[in-house]
Amino acid sequence: MELAFFIGLLSTLHCFGMCGGIVGALTMSLHPDKRQGVASLLQYTLAYNLGRMLSYVLAGVIVGVLGQAILSITPHFVGLLLRPLLMIFVILLGFYIGGWLPKLALIEKLGQPIWIILQPIGIKYLPVKKIHHAFMFGLIWGWLPCGLVYYALVMAFAQNGIIDSALFMLFFSLGTLAPMLLAGILAGRLVSIQKSKNIRKFNAIALILIGVMGLLMLLFPEFTHNLYFSS
Repeated sequence: MELAFFIGLLSTLHCFGMCGGIVGALTMSLHPDKRQGVASLLQYTLAYNLGRMLSYVLAGVIVGVLGQAILSITPHFVGLLLRPLLMIFVILLGFYIGGWLPKLALIEKLGQPIWIILQPIGIKYLPVKKIHHAFMFGLIWGWLPCGLVYYALVMAFAQNGIIDSALFMLFFSLGTLAPMLLAGILAGRLVSIQKSKNIRKFNAIALILIGVMGLLMLLFPEFTHNLYFSS
């Protein structure tokens, strides 16, 4: 599950760009009394994100059910095909975050039909006045079309069973938690970080290297084993 956490963490700038503005706007829409105290502000920001994280876990359960169904039909499918595909998607995720293959963003259109249905429900909780409203909005917000989440769901699909798929998305969401909490507390003061191309490239390259190394370990286990122990 370390891979899921680091994917979420290394996707910080994408989270800032995709959702930072949303959580910042939500923060600014709170009553001034609730925005002045850091503790109160943190409670609402955490509530948004707990709802968002729960939606990711629920999505992980859904793809886990699909993966389990396929695994029951073809038991060797996961080991022979899905795990290499998992690493390939990590590599593609790196290119997606780096902005080097813009067409990969087309995957975000897959969730538009669901979002059209859920968006009006989320709007009912705005402006946020109570903690549970913040949580419920976050639960809807988590289904916002996002290529990063979809790539993570493909990786969750390749896990061994429903629980592992749900845990993968849980750890992925934990990796995104810190930047989203920061975005909520600092609101619009993260523009310089969002526009940092060097940090974005570093995160993208790190993900690509993780994917390449994982793919090599799967395809050439003896070579990578000898390489590791010879060093």
